[in-house]
Amino acid sequence: MKRLILSTIFSLSLFSFSSQAAIVDTVETYSAAMKKTIKAVVVRPDQYNQLKEMPVVYLLHGYSDSYDGWIKKAGGFQKAADQYNMMIVCPDGGYSSWYWDSPVDEKFKYETYVSSELVRWVDSKYKTIKDRKGRAITGLSMGGHGALYLAIKHQDVFGAAGSMSGGVDIRPFPNNWDMSKRLGTYAEQPQRWEQNTVMNLLHLLTPNSLSLIIDCGTEDFFFKVNEQLHEKLLYNNIPHDYITRPGGHSWPYWNNAVHYQMLFMSNYFSRAK
Repeated sequence: MKRLILSTIFSLSLFSFSSQAAIVDTVETYSAAMKKTIKAVVVRPDQYNQLKEMPVVYLLHGYSDSYDGWIKKAGGFQKAADQYNMMIVCPDGGYSSWYWDSPVDEKFKYETYVSSELVRWVDSKYKTIKDRKGRAITGLSMGGHGALYLAIKHQDVFGAAGSMSGGVDIRPFPNNWDMSKRLGTYAEQPQRWEQNTVMNLLHLLTPNSLSLIIDCGTEDFFFKVNEQLHEKLLYNNIPHDYITRPGGHSWPYWNNAVHYQMLFMSNYFSRAK
């Protein structure tokens, strides 16, 4: 397990831009659990037609954003599809789903949608590796929580997971980001909050059962909970990469961080073959 303290000046050394252009599509999928059509961005490598089965990284957005947030605000990350011969899928997670199956609102069943319905849809439409060895998931903020939450709970689906500035422990923030609308208030439903925070799911992990990378800026309001997650993973002897560097909860930070995530996922796919 590694703890890395990085400066942003090194980011370009990890990501040499390709002369090719990834293929970016907006698609419509259907969720039977929520009885609605949901959009997603699908990024394919330029050489898709010449490639055989390829791995997929599911890239989750943050609170109040949508499926096209990554494309609009972090343009350039999609070139990883060409560099690493993989697909990237950006789902819509609802503006405040936190990627849970809400026990309060039946219109928010995003755990089922992302980990089951969307994965099946992507595998049925594209030349994907239909195995956890060919699937990874990561995201920012709410999506960082969601990626770890879904991967830990569905290790049969995802083999690697990452988080950028993730809300990895929801309990210190009982009045923020509509979480009480999805779980009920912490005061009235403490058990739901305890059961649905990433920090309390680590007992489901065994060493090397899931390949993990966690990244958070030192000026981020989620930095403390990420430090605590790192310490708990160390205590539980769970290997993981942990990256910190100066930065806050902002798109300049995530524009940099996503390239480390894609490199990590590519390395996982290469090892898992």
